[in-house]
Amino acid sequence: MPWSSPFLLQLYKLLVVESKDGTISVASAFAGHQEAVQDRDHKFLSKAVEEAYRGVDCGDGGPFGAVVVHNDEVVVSCHNMVLKHTDPTAHAEVTAIREACKKLGKIELSDCEIYASCEPCPMCFGAVHLSRIKRLVYGAKAEAAIAIGFDDFIADALRGTGFYQKANMEIKKADGNGALIAEQVFEKTKEKFQMY
Repeated sequence: MPWSSPFLLQLYKLLVVESKDGTISVASAFAGHQEAVQDRDHKFLSKAVEEAYRGVDCGDGGPFGAVVVHNDEVVVSCHNMVLKHTDPTAHAEVTAIREACKKLGKIELSDCEIYASCEPCPMCFGAVHLSRIKRLVYGAKAEAAIAIGFDDFIADALRGTGFYQKANMEIKKADGNGALIAEQVFEKTKEKFQMY
């Protein structure tokens, strides 16, 4: 079908929208696409919220849940396990990423999405980033967790701000021999270890 056909010209007119300021945008080819994405997101986010309730009900940890999805199927559904494991890193997102990697047998999840009941803290956002998950959808804003006593730096990673940050620790990069031997480990193991 040539590009000049009446059908394609009409389709082009439906898809390309010119705004008053002269910019051009392309509309979705499928009228219900946005609604379908919202329904899908709602379905998986609801599962993450259910996990948050489950974790609190059984005493495992705080009200946070996360679901990892691959090809529209739930790979794992996890909740915060900080109290159960006496582990401050056992947040819902980190736990879900660990379990998904084990289940799928790989350390990168670039073909997966994660649904979190709440805006991820910097640690969880770092785990999402390092696992190469392609899409993150979260429900509650960090302020909902902050309002009931969770650390007020929770939103810094996603928002790129230090407004909520209150780290009370000294941070120092080692120098001298300590720094040298720590840097040498990378040079000495590069032949034996490749990430990807």
